[in-house]
Amino acid sequence: MLGTLSETKPVNVDADRLDAARAAEGDTTAFERLYHRHIARVHTLARRMLGTEHADDAVQDVFVRAWQKLGLFRGEAAFGTWLHRLAINVILARRGDLGKQRARYIENEFAFERAEAPRVSNEARIDLEAALQKLPEGARQVFVLHDVEGFKHEEIAALLQVTAGTSKSQLHRARMVLREYLA
Repeated sequence: MLGTLSETKPVNVDADRLDAARAAEGDTTAFERLYHRHIARVHTLARRMLGTEHADDAVQDVFVRAWQKLGLFRGEAAFGTWLHRLAINVILARRGDLGKQRARYIENEFAFERAEAPRVSNEARIDLEAALQKLPEGARQVFVLHDVEGFKHEEIAALLQVTAGTSKSQLHRARMVLREYLA
């Protein structure tokens, strides 16, 4: 179902609006066009927030939910923006309740320091995706939402149901751990 993820196609906002309206009326071909235009971005977000092993299932859930909720898309924002927000909500819901997230973050706070450093030569390319997977869950979420997706700490706090201060501290922790890992 995922298709070729390395392809990035330019998004035509007008085509998205037209296809979203048609898909909301039941046109599966129009929805398929939306899917193909947006799959790469949604999959990248899911992979970064959940890890490779859970990304495909999350992406499928995002597009199932999008199909179900298309009637709620009013066209006030671009379809891609609406889908991105929906994707974040679906991905966060898959992460479990906040108590489990906090417990994992605290339990795994020092897991990165105990992890064995990769044995690579100086000429080897650094894999940021692999480095992101080494981060504790909470720190990874905040890093992706802030540094990759461009959300503000207040928005992240609302999405993750934490304080803006927690978001800032987890971002700082993520950056420090990534710096150490990538050095």
